Amino acid sequence: MFPTGFVWGAATSAYQIEGAITADGRGRSIWDTFCSQDGRIVGGDTAETAIDHYNRYREDVKLMADLGLTAYRFSVSWPRIQPDGSGAYNAKGLDFYKRLVDELLSYGIDPWLTLYHWDLPQALEDAGGWPARDTSKRFADFAAAVHAELGDRVRNWSTVNEPWCSAFLGYASGEHAPGRREPAAALRAAHHLNLAHGLAVQAMRAQNADSQIGGCVNLYPVTPATGSEADQDAARRIDGLQNRFFLDALLKGSYPEDVLADLSHLSDMEFIQDGDLATIAAPLDMLLINYYSRFTVSGAPGGAASAAAAPTDSGSPWIGSEHVGFVNGGRPVTSMGWEIDDSGLQEMLRRIAEEYPRIPLYISENGAAYDDVIAEDGAVHDPDRVAYIDAHLRTCHTAIESGIPLQGYFAWSLMDNFEWAWGYGKRFGLVYVDYETQARTMKSSALWYADTIRHGGLLGRAQ
Repeated sequence: MFPTGFVWGAATSAYQIEGAITADGRGRSIWDTFCSQDGRIVGGDTAETAIDHYNRYREDVKLMADLGLTAYRFSVSWPRIQPDGSGAYNAKGLDFYKRLVDELLSYGIDPWLTLYHWDLPQALEDAGGWPARDTSKRFADFAAAVHAELGDRVRNWSTVNEPWCSAFLGYASGEHAPGRREPAAALRAAHHLNLAHGLAVQAMRAQNADSQIGGCVNLYPVTPATGSEADQDAARRIDGLQNRFFLDALLKGSYPEDVLADLSHLSDMEFIQDGDLATIAAPLDMLLINYYSRFTVSGAPGGAASAAAAPTDSGSPWIGSEHVGFVNGGRPVTSMGWEIDDSGLQEMLRRIAEEYPRIPLYISENGAAYDDVIAEDGAVHDPDRVAYIDAHLRTCHTAIESGIPLQGYFAWSLMDNFEWAWGYGKRFGLVYVDYETQARTMKSSALWYADTIRHGGLLGRAQ
């Protein structure tokens, strides 16, 4: 059994579900531009319709209520609310989120709002994007505007979802929008995403001190393939860029010296101005953690190819450590090619509890993609996903029992949706979506999760 008050949630993001990319004054985002370019998205898919949540949100909230969710984590679309990323705000865009929040509250579902899940207004990218310091200031203005409109009804806020992805997949490897391959720019982007977080926290705190505000990071335990010096150094490097660069900044107000040394050939770090790190480390009410898998790495010459290849042609996101190879650790994998390792979640939770100031923790994303199909009986049977979530929830319970302040879990994702560069070829949802008809069908995992929530814990180990 989980503690009373444990948050049982599911999560989505605006760009992956809303569709309606030109409706009611919405501006263009970097992902709209990216999807329009040949070879960027598997199958040439776009999110023009996605799963039409913009028009079907009431139906989708009813699904959440049927699941028994106590919380729903969603993001707002920056270009829907502020089409050009600065200047006037679009009342119709804000009104959509007001209606969504009101619908959630009518069912007793707590809205958890993420301000940025990768859909930067194209106008800001044209002005330099995240490598430009001004984008951080524009984000703080945007955060303040959304918070002013919704802060009376939304208590839980997070700022930037997975800044590692926005910085290094967007500006180093080019796998994500805006598709640039500029390592030095990616490093500036990483800092400015962190700075945007801190400035947004300050702006929201000034408006309502009662809001619960957190940062959101995607974490991976990193294991060296062998005990060799080269592999040990590879693990240090990847852990530094993936985990410590963001955790240390948010929770300690510093960047790891070894990571800065690894990257010194790219920049003299002049973009880190006096006071930035204090701003980034503004006190938080919680830390949101997205967890999916473990990395096993090698620094040997000609290191192994990545265990989970990118969907389209791209460079390396591992600036300063492009020589590091990612090794298959021999574990079962999801359809993304990601190794399943619930023990890694326990490792990361324990590490945060031991190495950083104590702070309430939430698993804000955790889930798995599988090749789901509708069976002859009309159901979607996904026992592998049930087993995946069951194992990770058991790890969460073990962490809580050991004294780690873990207070909630959000399954990724509520529904099948547009999976970024993979298009519609990967399904993470608890709810199956027929992309032709937009019909929703609860998978076995959804029914199992609903039962788990209803009982407040896990009754028997999933098979």
